[in-house]
Amino acid sequence: MTVTVYDVARQFPSIADLRHLCRSLAMLDAILSPDREGRYYSFNAGWADGEEMASMRNGSGDEYSIMFSVAGAYVRGFDHEAPMSPYGNDGEPWPGVIDEVPDAFRPFVEEPAFTDEDDVPVVTACLWREVTDDRWRHGVIDFPTEWSDPDGATGLFGLLVDRSPEAFHCFAEDYYEVPVDLEAVRDVYALRPLSQKLVSSLNAEVTLADLAVDIAEIGYPQPARDEI
Repeated sequence: MTVTVYDVARQFPSIADLRHLCRSLAMLDAILSPDREGRYYSFNAGWADGEEMASMRNGSGDEYSIMFSVAGAYVRGFDHEAPMSPYGNDGEPWPGVIDEVPDAFRPFVEEPAFTDEDDVPVVTACLWREVTDDRWRHGVIDFPTEWSDPDGATGLFGLLVDRSPEAFHCFAEDYYEVPVDLEAVRDVYALRPLSQKLVSSLNAEVTLADLAVDIAEIGYPQPARDEI
């Protein structure tokens, strides 16, 4: 069965819930991977004035960026092996993927961080939701029919569709190849302020002090004063 951004759009949470989830993913990765270069998920609460960015990079060329702004949220995904890659389509985004992006989000389409050296948007899957929308939206796309995941949406957005702590737990144990405390994951998914006990249950080599910059950058709830 072909799964595309159409299916993802139907399963995405509200903008607020997506932002909370992205913060949780970034905080968990910051704890599990003190080395920033090894992290899968990130969140920058101070990307620009009034803008926040959540991102994923798997280290193999696949990535997404989610821009949260006063206008709503814009999602750009790129699967480097997807048949809908610009690099397999004469250097142009696949027809329909970004053609209907509203004016409020056009600056994100053209953002240098999301385009290549030829100013081509690096994108295979795109969706957006303005604050007045009642659902996530996407372009009208004629997908390649011989592929089960033509735009890479299934692989890119897996943990944004299955939003259970158990899903991250499974991912993290496989990716980091270490045991991961499921109850601690649940606490971070609930955006509970960190304690040293919680941090240590995920990574005994990391302290709250080590995470101070990450907590601020992510915009994660600050620890209680007696924990600092």
